[in-house]
Amino acid sequence: MAGLIKREDIATVRERARIEEVVGAHVTLRQAGVGSMKGLCPFHDERTPSFHVRPQLGLWHCFGCDEGGDVISFVQKIDSLTFAEAVEHLASRTGIQLRYEDGGPARPGGDHGRRQRLIDAHRVAEEFFREQLLTPQAQIGRRFLAERSFDEQAAATFGVGFAPQGWDGLLRHLRGRGFTEPELIASGLVSQGNRGVYDRFRGRLVWPIRDVTGDTIGFGARRLSDDDQGPKYLNTPETPIYKKSSVLYGIDLAKRAIAKDKRVVVVEGYTDVMAAHLSGVGTAIATCGTAFGADHVRIVRRLLGDSGDAASGVMLSSGATRGGEVIFTFDGDEAGQKAALRAFGEDQKFASQTFVAVEPSGMDPCDLRQQRGEAAVRGLVDSREPLFAFAIRSALRRVDLNTAEGRVAGLRSAAPVVAGIRDRALRAEYARELAGWLGMDEVAVRRAVGQAERSGGGATEAPQRGRGEQSGRYGGSSRGNDGGRHPAESSSARQANRPGREDPVARLERQVLEVVLQLPHLALGAGFDDLPPDTFTVPAYRGVHDAIRAAGGTRAYGAELDRASQERGRADGERHAASWWTETLRENSVGPVAGVITELAVAPLPEDRPEALGNYARGVLTSLIQMGLTRQIADLKGRLQRTPPDSEEAVALFGELVAMENRRRALREDG
Repeated sequence: MAGLIKREDIATVRERARIEEVVGAHVTLRQAGVGSMKGLCPFHDERTPSFHVRPQLGLWHCFGCDEGGDVISFVQKIDSLTFAEAVEHLASRTGIQLRYEDGGPARPGGDHGRRQRLIDAHRVAEEFFREQLLTPQAQIGRRFLAERSFDEQAAATFGVGFAPQGWDGLLRHLRGRGFTEPELIASGLVSQGNRGVYDRFRGRLVWPIRDVTGDTIGFGARRLSDDDQGPKYLNTPETPIYKKSSVLYGIDLAKRAIAKDKRVVVVEGYTDVMAAHLSGVGTAIATCGTAFGADHVRIVRRLLGDSGDAASGVMLSSGATRGGEVIFTFDGDEAGQKAALRAFGEDQKFASQTFVAVEPSGMDPCDLRQQRGEAAVRGLVDSREPLFAFAIRSALRRVDLNTAEGRVAGLRSAAPVVAGIRDRALRAEYARELAGWLGMDEVAVRRAVGQAERSGGGATEAPQRGRGEQSGRYGGSSRGNDGGRHPAESSSARQANRPGREDPVARLERQVLEVVLQLPHLALGAGFDDLPPDTFTVPAYRGVHDAIRAAGGTRAYGAELDRASQERGRADGERHAASWWTETLRENSVGPVAGVITELAVAPLPEDRPEALGNYARGVLTSLIQMGLTRQIADLKGRLQRTPPDSEEAVALFGELVAMENRRRALREDG
């Protein structure tokens, strides 16, 4: 068994792997106040961003589903990895050489966790395929590319390669690089038959399929010869790292343009993605051997930063939108139109406006670029039609609108489509449009749409989940190498231990802890470290206070800040000290308190103006100290009343009472 990763190396990974970059590969993040960023949660479906990241602290938390943690736990959850695999994955991406404890043999270089081994195998395979594209045997593949106007530079940009005809060329190459047969079978790069193990891809052009971070996780291979009896396109099978329902070809190249332009263009194949990108449509992506489904929707929405603002602002004729755009391009043949209509069912999950762009002559983007040039590809995208309108018109195209019978048949066919629009205002507008297209009375059309909805032909408005309706399990700090976490509990269980935010005492206690966790430098010397253990009345907040006291209070943060600043410089020292602070507190916490610490450390502050943060921090800290003094004064007065007059105990209590009254008065005067 391999030894445990050294704790100091884990801390280095946690510090160097910038959480905003790791999370930003999956979620479009926007500034949300001082030192805070937010976006749509990748772990539950939402329309309003509730997923917050604090880069300075290296923490994230979703206030919708109550998931949260650090950069390691994010990678664990997003990629379904163990703790050790996540650390090794981040270490490889940040160039950190991990060391292992003496509890087991140190792992040799390159011997990472299972996922990393599979990714490494794909990286080596991609290099092999690209080298093979230059061999004489690959002439047929190069000719295929040239016939579609893809030159050597285009092939290199998209990593296109060639799988040689032999049965074990890749297999022997990977074995020579130290990969085992079980690893290669698990990767999907080879297949196992009655006669043993052999290459999955043979005599084909090969495209690497990468995840959103740029790691190659699979391949798509195109048949080149009529002698090849296999399917036209052969993709990697389902593996631990390749799930076709959530893979989008080209997403690694398109993600930045998607976030910038607020547009996604969905095409049908690898060459279509290439043609679109080379034509200036840098937001093009494609599914890999499966229909565009719910998992793809979630990925696209996160990259768009889709918060639902465009849902009620659709413009039917001008094409203008207030939010992002999702444009499906399909072949003009009947199969392509059916694919577009299947997308109609997914549109209800988009807040962005969704369009269809179909080339009238039936050409796909690859053919269009080759025959009419790159401007024609851009023109195809610009000629998009709202998906709702396309679905309705497709129903009408099947009938003869020049006859009364045809118009009635068209109404019966199109009314359920209109009834399927969940946005009621938009449904009413398309009912009016349908009346115009049919040349029929609007009242009659609306009546038909209403009947279709009541008969189950259409969808009712989807209920929106409130933030309190989601529940989840909380992953706190990962404290071991085996993926062990602080004990998790449900959102509802944690909330039961904390009163609502309308409670002024609980609200003040929360605000103070938010300041101490997020801005510990402002709490230094402000009296927080002198607060007695019973200052916090809410059990969860008292647990956080206990963790702070166990870590040595804000004085410990100040000492670490001074040490790190001397060694690294002020800016790097501040970043290190902030990360060290929250991680130390999470390690000193008990049970679900680690989750509460993460939540408080990431929560948006009521005051987000940099110049006002100091006054805000002093204000809430002073208020809590005053409240504690008031509680102690009341307790002393009660004890004094129960103590015999003129006794030594009474004199001592009276002295304490006067001192506390003077301190409270001084705090009020300073405020």
